[in-house]
Amino acid sequence: QLGNFETDALVNTVTTITDLMRRCWGVAGANIISANLARQEGGLASSFNPTVPGEAAYALFAFIGINNFDNHVNALKDEIMILINDIASVLHEEVYRWGYEDSGQCNKNLGGAFLMVYKIGAVKEVIEKLEQAEAVIFSRRTTKVRRRRSRRATSDTKRASASSTLTRTPANRMSGSHLDSIDLSSLPGMRAFTDRALLGLLKTFVGIHRDKTILEWNDDFRLGAGVGAASVNLSFGMDAGWAVEGAVGSEYKIDATYLSPHVNMASRMMSATKQYGVHFLLSERVQKLLSENAKGTLRHLDTVTVKGSSVQQKIFTYDAKVRHDFFLYSRTESQADLDAERYSTSIWHTDQDLCAMRSHVSDEFIASFTQGRDEYLAGNWPQAIELLSQADNLMYESQMEEGYEVPDVSYRTFNNSDDREELQDSGDGPCRNLIGYMKSRGGVAPKNWVG
Repeated sequence: QLGNFETDALVNTVTTITDLMRRCWGVAGANIISANLARQEGGLASSFNPTVPGEAAYALFAFIGINNFDNHVNALKDEIMILINDIASVLHEEVYRWGYEDSGQCNKNLGGAFLMVYKIGAVKEVIEKLEQAEAVIFSRRTTKVRRRRSRRATSDTKRASASSTLTRTPANRMSGSHLDSIDLSSLPGMRAFTDRALLGLLKTFVGIHRDKTILEWNDDFRLGAGVGAASVNLSFGMDAGWAVEGAVGSEYKIDATYLSPHVNMASRMMSATKQYGVHFLLSERVQKLLSENAKGTLRHLDTVTVKGSSVQQKIFTYDAKVRHDFFLYSRTESQADLDAERYSTSIWHTDQDLCAMRSHVSDEFIASFTQGRDEYLAGNWPQAIELLSQADNLMYESQMEEGYEVPDVSYRTFNNSDDREELQDSGDGPCRNLIGYMKSRGGVAPKNWVG
C-alpha cells in the first residue's frame, strides 16, 4: 500500500509539473521538452538543453491587441494585470473551445497583445498528407486515364523526376519561397479548421462585450479619464503560413515561440486595423483557406504591398460592430461547447452573434463599396471617391437606424499636410481611409499606379 501511495504521489507531481510547463511554454514548449527527452548520450537521457534546433511547421497566426493599452496602463497602474487577465480569460476560453481538436493555443501574452497559434502540423507531416490526398484523387481516375498517364510517364521520366523535387526535398532544407508555394487549402478538413479559428476570435469579440467582469471595467472612471464611459476593445489580425517553432534564448532564460514573416504579418494586420477603422484584418492567405460561406461574410478592403515584400495581396475584414445588446444572445458554457461541437458552414448565416454584429451591413452598401474599391484600384479615382462617399453615407444611415450614436473604433485619415489620427463620428472607416488617401494625393491616380 505504501508503494502505491508513493507511485501515485510521483504521478501527481509529474502531472502537475507537466501542466505548469504546458501553461508556461505552450505548444512550442511541449515539442522542446519532448525533443530533449528523446536525446540520449551513452544510452541515458542527456542533460536538458533548451536550445535545440527549431522545426518548420504550418499554422494560422492571430495577433490580438488591447486598444488604448498605454492609456489603460497609465490609468490603472498595478491593476492593469487584472484587466489583462480578465480579457485573457475570455480570449483563451473561446480560442480553445472553437479550435479544431484543441489546435488553438496561446503562444504568448505580450502585455497589450496576445499571439494565438493554430498549428496545422510540421512541414513534413503536411506534405505527406497532401501526397496522400493527391494519391486518393488520382486513384479514382478511370482505367483509360491511368493507361494514358502510364504511357506518358514512361516517355517523360526525366521531366517528372525534375518536377517532383519539392516533395523530396527535406523539410528543413526548403526555402521560404518553397514553403509558401504549398497549397494548404487542398488539405483535408482545412476549411473547417480555418473557419473554427476565425469563429473563436469572433466569439471573443462578442464575449468581451457581454462578459460581466469586463463590462464593469467600462464603468471604471479611470479608464474614461474622468470625462465619460470607457470601452474595452480588441483588434484582431490574422495570417497563415510556415514558421520555425522552437526556443529563443540561452541556458539562463528561454522563450518558446514561432518565428517567420507570417507571424510578423499577423502583427501588421492587427496594427493596420486602426488605419482602416475596423476590428478585424485578415490576409489573403487566410481568406483562401476559409469555406465559401465564411468568405461570403468578408469584405475585400484593399490590395496592398507590405513592407519588405514586392508581392501584392488583398486584405479583408469581417464587419463586426459593437452592440450593447449582445447579452440577449448569451449561452451557457455547455450550450457554447455544444455549438462548437456541432459546427457546420451554415453557422455563418444562422448564428445569432454573427448575425447581430453584421446587422448594420446592407447589400446596397456592399455593392457601392465594391464598385468604389474597384475604381480606386483601377486608377479611376474621381469615380472611386464618388462611389465610396456614397457607401460611407449608406453606412452612416444604417448605423443610425441600428441605434449607434458613438464610434467604437478610431482610425487614421490622411490629409495634405501629414498623416494624423482623428476620431470620426460615424460612417465606414475603410471608405474614409481610401477617400482620404486619394484626396491627399490630389484625387488623381499617379501615372505609375498599379492598384
